[in-house]
Amino acid sequence: MPYFKTSKKNLPLSTLLDIKSQKSGPRCTVFSVNGNEYTGEWLDNKKHGEGIQVWKKSGAIYDGEWKFGKRDGHGTYGVLLPESKEYVKKYRGEWKNGKKHGYGTYFYSSAVYEGEWSEDHRSGWGRMYYENGDIYQGEWMKDKNHGHGCILFANGNWYEGSWRDGKKNGNGKFYYFDKGQLYEGFWVDGVAKCGTLSDFGRNEAPTPTKYLIPQLHLVDMQSVLREAQSTYLERMDSKFSVHDTLTDSE
Repeated sequence: MPYFKTSKKNLPLSTLLDIKSQKSGPRCTVFSVNGNEYTGEWLDNKKHGEGIQVWKKSGAIYDGEWKFGKRDGHGTYGVLLPESKEYVKKYRGEWKNGKKHGYGTYFYSSAVYEGEWSEDHRSGWGRMYYENGDIYQGEWMKDKNHGHGCILFANGNWYEGSWRDGKKNGNGKFYYFDKGQLYEGFWVDGVAKCGTLSDFGRNEAPTPTKYLIPQLHLVDMQSVLREAQSTYLERMDSKFSVHDTLTDSE
């Protein structure tokens, strides 16, 4: 069967305009009606590949990879400061389906987070540097300390142990650097409930207590602690089961 090549000259004007408007491959800057602008690569009329998007209303900018119209891959997101008219970097890292996902660094106004993300939330392992000098490193879930983690306070104190919903919950150790004392025990919603307090690093402490902590002489100290801990565990399980039920119903 003979093959006849169709010339674009023979196509209707509407068809030619439609072909011309289809965006694929690298193009110059494309301006939207709302004032947004995009410079970069396209595929089947969608942003795909490397590109820079500027949002006029919010003053935000994204420079990085795209897939089928959404930020996907590695990219940097910044915002425009009205006073200086300069862009300030807010996030640098991985994206997926238009959201922060994977490993990345976010620059908050009073803190810097570097670590794992899941669908725009700090989730997984990460480290947060706070403006006051505190540093937390450990597990996160939906933007809150959750799992095992350690926080080093600017004054030298530190806590290492379990977290839930952003608070110390479960077993953990708290070291009081100024007094040279170590608390080991169980926590509920950030409050120490049952445990032991002992001298630890007393010789290096700036302001140690006048007297040493006396030794306990219980017949079975661990049994007493386990009993007290089990009481709080039952209360915690009841509390969080109700919370999870309410969250699921929402």
